[in-house]
Amino acid sequence: MQSDWFVPDAGRKELWTEERCFITELLNAPASPDASLAVARVEPGVTTQLHKLAGTSERYIIRKGKGIVEIDGVRQQLTVGDQAVIPANAAQRITNTGDGDLEFYCLCTPQFRPEVYVNLEESGGAG
Repeated sequence: MQSDWFVPDAGRKELWTEERCFITELLNAPASPDASLAVARVEPGVTTQLHKLAGTSERYIIRKGKGIVEIDGVRQQLTVGDQAVIPANAAQRITNTGDGDLEFYCLCTPQFRPEVYVNLEESGGAG
């Protein structure tokens, strides 16, 4: 019998999202309802979709590249090792300002669920 606390490797695959970035979920399981962890990858020159997470806070931890994060209209340059703590319901997006991919960890509390994602762009999608 498998323990409730054990989360087997689900063959993590990188997926393209309408947010204009690639996401690899590292942890998003019933065993961890209080938090989820993913890696986001944004290609050079791309700005992710303006959005908020309803009732969910998020932390970005930059692991590769550089960019500018915007949270509720305030912009901040980020480089490797920098972190951004994004409150629940805050409008957010990030722009890759480097020549290579921008990669960062996304730690959500409570765990990310698709229904908490709110697109704040009038066009309603990619652009």
